[in-house]
Amino acid sequence: MKNTKTDFKSTQLAFAAYIRDPQHNPKPVDVAEPRMAMYRSLFFNNIEGFLSGNFPVLRALLDDQQWLALVQDFYAKHPCHTPYFLQIPSEFLAYLQHERQCDDDFPFMLELAHYEWVEMALATSKEETVTQTKHLDDLLNQTIALSPLAWPLAYQYPVHKIGPDFLPLAASTQPTFIVVYRNAEDDVNFIEITALTYRLLELIQVEEAILTADCLQQLAVESQHPNPELIISAGLDILKTLAEKTIITLV
Repeated sequence: MKNTKTDFKSTQLAFAAYIRDPQHNPKPVDVAEPRMAMYRSLFFNNIEGFLSGNFPVLRALLDDQQWLALVQDFYAKHPCHTPYFLQIPSEFLAYLQHERQCDDDFPFMLELAHYEWVEMALATSKEETVTQTKHLDDLLNQTIALSPLAWPLAYQYPVHKIGPDFLPLAASTQPTFIVVYRNAEDDVNFIEITALTYRLLELIQVEEAILTADCLQQLAVESQHPNPELIISAGLDILKTLAEKTIITLV
């Protein structure tokens, strides 16, 4: 007696394998070629459209043949672990980081894709923007935290400048520091920041809440500046600007 459950599973796996990679998997014998082509076009075009919409800069850097080959490689090789379309960009990042092998790729591809993914992740995050209700006049003696909608980032390439007219083929001598954030109007923005500001945000990020004075004191000690008061004063000005942009919040 035929095991219907096993037979169905085998058919389903063969169907999915052909849809993913028809060049290396046989077509299911009981499905007509035009119907398989329709299914494959439907599934592949959905994935391709979603990726091109979420990685517009990367898409603009590749011609149609290069882009479709990239999407096809992802589609064929990467086993997605989620049924949700909003998670496909993070699956694409995992593919670029762990599975993609192509010597012709731009060296900045992974970092650029990550930067574009961050913008999407913040835009769709369910976290709420915290509206400042406290005055910044006495910020030095107040407790601060990093907004969950603000992500400090460090890259080897200036990803925010990359486009068809700027394609850096070697990593910069100094890292590029950026903070991407969603503001009170739910707009996603970014600002390029200095190493000092990045470190300041790191210190805040490792704590759920930290007194501003303690944070700045630690920064001054780390800097080994001959005049630590200058570091504290400059850091306080930076924090006021970050608080105005809701990158940090007063607790």
